Amino acid sequence: MSTDTTQPTPTTLQARAADSGANATAAFRKKQRTLEVPQERVDAIATEAIEALHEVIRKHRLTYEEYDVLKSWLIQVGEDGEWPLLLDVWFEHVVEDVNTDHRQGNKGSIEGPYYVPDSPEQGSHGTIPMRDDEPGEALTFQGQVRTTDGSALPHAKVELWHADAGGYYSQYAPGLPEWNLRGTFTTDDEGRFEIHSIIPAPYQIPTDGACGKLIAAAGWHAWRPAHMHLKVSAPDHELLTAQLYFPGDPHNEDDIATSVKPELMLDPRPAADGQGKVVDYDFVIDPVRA
Repeated sequence: MSTDTTQPTPTTLQARAADSGANATAAFRKKQRTLEVPQERVDAIATEAIEALHEVIRKHRLTYEEYDVLKSWLIQVGEDGEWPLLLDVWFEHVVEDVNTDHRQGNKGSIEGPYYVPDSPEQGSHGTIPMRDDEPGEALTFQGQVRTTDGSALPHAKVELWHADAGGYYSQYAPGLPEWNLRGTFTTDDEGRFEIHSIIPAPYQIPTDGACGKLIAAAGWHAWRPAHMHLKVSAPDHELLTAQLYFPGDPHNEDDIATSVKPELMLDPRPAADGQGKVVDYDFVIDPVRA
């Protein structure tokens, strides 16, 4: 019997689309809720969506063979648990745009399929949970949370999560500690925070499942640029969900999820001690509308 107790890492045991898809589906179901929507609105949205697909079929004269392949692919999306991935990659950015176009504060971005609530609390100045030998360049991420009139927001919550230097997320890839690179920080009395982490890697969304088949068939790429996910919240203020990006990434211009915005670009500088990078980024969040 083997006595090796080391845990596999994503470099030795690859994450599978079906596994990460199942986890994403399970996570979504935990937050799923019912919603009373007027019948007229359901009718309008569903009818227009169906009619739009009818027009695509007519325009491109879809064959029965192609129709059968489409049905088979849609079934596989469900079997692979990739509906959250499919919707978040290709549709969520438009939903985010129309739901936040009234805001005066910071621009936001999509949540994506890999958010997990209730990550460990780390205070206002702390280090995100990570392995002792976590690979990657050190990053100090610091800033202030304010409301739209410029006032600081003490005790605001800053949730941060991101991929590791291999492009993998904890709880969605084998071999990673449960809360690796996931943490919740609470701003100090001046609304400030300082977070120590590492610079994440760009990565491809899973390509061995149904979404990967669509990408290959269409001749697209599957890459997302390196980014950090955040949720910033305070009482009586709207929740800000954002992704922040790093300059120079080749996929900032052609992100598969179409989520990069100029306002979300970071400006890292070398740390004073020569150990990694430092970046300043402030958040302005909107009061809840009356």
